Amino acid sequence: MNELIIELTEISPRDFFGQQNENIDLIKKYFPKLKIVARGSKIRVYGDDELLEEFNKRFTMLTEHYVKYNKLDENSIERLLMSTEKDDISSSDSSGEVLVHGVSGRLIKAQTVNQRKLVDATRANDMVFAIGPAGTGKTYTGVALAVKALKEKRVRRIILTRPAVEAGENLGFLPGDLKEKLDPYMQPLYDALRDMISPEKLALYIENGTIQIAPLAFMRGRTLDDAFVILDEGQNTTHAQMKMFLTRMGKNAQFLITGDPGQIDLPRRTISGLKEALLVLQNIEGISIIYLDDKDVIRHKLVKKVIEAYKGIEHQNQY
Repeated sequence: MNELIIELTEISPRDFFGQQNENIDLIKKYFPKLKIVARGSKIRVYGDDELLEEFNKRFTMLTEHYVKYNKLDENSIERLLMSTEKDDISSSDSSGEVLVHGVSGRLIKAQTVNQRKLVDATRANDMVFAIGPAGTGKTYTGVALAVKALKEKRVRRIILTRPAVEAGENLGFLPGDLKEKLDPYMQPLYDALRDMISPEKLALYIENGTIQIAPLAFMRGRTLDDAFVILDEGQNTTHAQMKMFLTRMGKNAQFLITGDPGQIDLPRRTISGLKEALLVLQNIEGISIIYLDDKDVIRHKLVKKVIEAYKGIEHQNQY
């Protein structure tokens, strides 16, 4: 039996190993044929040469991730230990850079392989579709890219939109004026912006129209120039709505359409404009489609398990 000794330098073993060594315990589950002993700043690993080589490569990926993001959790450990070499080299170095220095010094980056692919895609294409389940960072990464473009003066405004009627709910039954009725539907977009722009500046941007947050119906008849435009929850658009939105694109505009085809809230027998667009536009130069999956989930660890659990019954219920 051979031995591999790894010493953590410039990394806090306590933070890296996790509370009560929970990170090390998780790593051990992925290498059941190796004996892994962590003491102090050293990790001793015993086993066959081939497995030790693989462990060393994967452990290096974990330490590099920790240095870059200053954290290591269950999601990132699973993602890095299960990724393929193709995944590791498929995104550029620059796609992992800080997108935005957010509120209270928060560094906002693309954290997963597919999020980095999304960053690369928006650099190379004027229209990008980001497709994936809840919690994969589609909207959040998109808003960060939009704020980055605004700060770098590549666009003059940010326009965020989404279908206003979802999940069988109707605006008419909500209290308040039109803005008060619409704000709950726009809340995820406000939440992302508040992480990236100070409250005073965000209020000013919204007041002077630099940032516009509006339901999709308000896009009709407009030409969107010099703007980073995000259509969120695109799976809940109809054919007519999606076509209307896509044809609003003006000069020097960047369009990002996000959606989860597994969470369509349209009436039965209504075709999702997003699903249709993915079929119709997939081979058009200048349009990129990025797919995110449960490996990209960065919410609570249970979200990934919920997504996986629902996959089975959703496939059974397709008709």
